[in-house]
Amino acid sequence: MKHSQWIGLAAAVLVIIACYLPWVEMEAFSAVLTGMDGKSTNLGKPGKLHIILCIISSLFFVVPFLWAKRINWFFCAMGVAWALRNMLIYARCEMGNCPTIKYGLYIVLIGSLIMLVASFLPDIKIKEKVPSKRS
Repeated sequence: MKHSQWIGLAAAVLVIIACYLPWVEMEAFSAVLTGMDGKSTNLGKPGKLHIILCIISSLFFVVPFLWAKRINWFFCAMGVAWALRNMLIYARCEMGNCPTIKYGLYIVLIGSLIMLVASFLPDIKIKEKVPSKRS
């Protein structure tokens, strides 16, 4: 695909922005949690790993070598796995308190999936080797 690298790069920027958007609202704690703000919970800051994975993937989206595209699959798959993990942990009901899922968590998951699909469709020119003539 011709524009897949730019789509993947835009999705990486979208995921980084979504790490600062509201992920869930915990009514029991009167808190709105983001990926970079783990106040009143022991969930930490999972947005940091998303940002690291997106920066690495963005570099591999830009580099025009086949090895970079193959390595990018790994980092994009890790991003999807981490987004699914965050969806499961942040959206679960705990001791009768069910959080309200906000749009930021969905954007992180969808953006990570778009990055993974874009990493499977690189626009790279592969040179074919011409057989040498031996006499």
